[in-house]
Amino acid sequence: MSAQARPGLDLFGRWLSLWVALCIVVGIGLGQLFPAGFEALAAMEVQHVNLPVAVLIWLMIIPMLLKIDFARMREVGRQARGIGVTLGVNWLIKPFTMAALAWLFIYVLFADWLPADQLDSYVAGLILLGAAPCTAMVFVWSNLVDGEPNFTLSQVALNDAVMVFAFAPIVALLLGVSAISVPWGTLLLSVGLYIVVPLILAQLLRRWLLARGGEASLEAVLARLNPVSMAALLATLVLLFGFQGPQILAQPMIIVLLAIPIMLQAYLIALIAFGLNHRLKVPYCVAGPSTLIGTSNFFELAVAVAISLFGLGSGAALATVVGVLVEVPVMLSLVAMIRRGEGWYTRSVR
Repeated sequence: MSAQARPGLDLFGRWLSLWVALCIVVGIGLGQLFPAGFEALAAMEVQHVNLPVAVLIWLMIIPMLLKIDFARMREVGRQARGIGVTLGVNWLIKPFTMAALAWLFIYVLFADWLPADQLDSYVAGLILLGAAPCTAMVFVWSNLVDGEPNFTLSQVALNDAVMVFAFAPIVALLLGVSAISVPWGTLLLSVGLYIVVPLILAQLLRRWLLARGGEASLEAVLARLNPVSMAALLATLVLLFGFQGPQILAQPMIIVLLAIPIMLQAYLIALIAFGLNHRLKVPYCVAGPSTLIGTSNFFELAVAVAISLFGLGSGAALATVVGVLVEVPVMLSLVAMIRRGEGWYTRSVR
């Protein structure tokens, strides 16, 4: 595929980090101007689930899950080595390396520069981020490295299926290892609310659209829903930073400090995944998306669960939002690295 024809990020995606930065400014400003309004929004919750944020997150997640075709899981066996690498990285390596980096940076290296009462919460947020494999943006990353589209679709479908069963146990295990109290009821409710129910609704809607008008009908609905999804993401971020304003204003380096382990994790995981694919002689068209799927995060889910477990004003919610801030520039840099290594990779796996 030529560089001109290769699908890439849309306007929103290219400037996602800028939009997040603007949300920081707007959210902090509104939080300072209208504290009572933000407190009223925070009080609108049932069983620790904030209702306004839950609605916004559904608007974010359902359009992304609508793209998933579970019929593609029949093709998993065709690229077993690439699938195996991504599954192993996503569920056996990535959550645990993120937990280790969180412990090292938050509890040891940066402890003196972060609010002492939020250290556990920051670690929890980073764990949630590391345990949520990406399901939406990876289609873009795969296109940018000329990835095999059928592999990407089948891998994402399989990841979503595994996430229903594996996300809560892994998060609970790592939070427990970090000596952070695990509210099991809220965690299971979050998995049901932000993974199981949206997944079922999205698949029912997908089947109805395909039966009604085929792929054209599905694509038309996705085109209309995408701006709604992005607007919901930005609105959620504004709410989060409205509550985080006092902490950030008191210690503006918090965001930078949280970004460091997230960025190190991304490059470490990409190196591991690309190396494993090379060792197993996986074709480049599969190794590229396999690496990027293994590296990227489902930050919308991480944000949702962090809010449910720890609250809108928690350090956990802030840590997951920092993941949104660094996602695009880090992933684009990895895309560039993988593309530069295409010639070497192809020659060396023959």
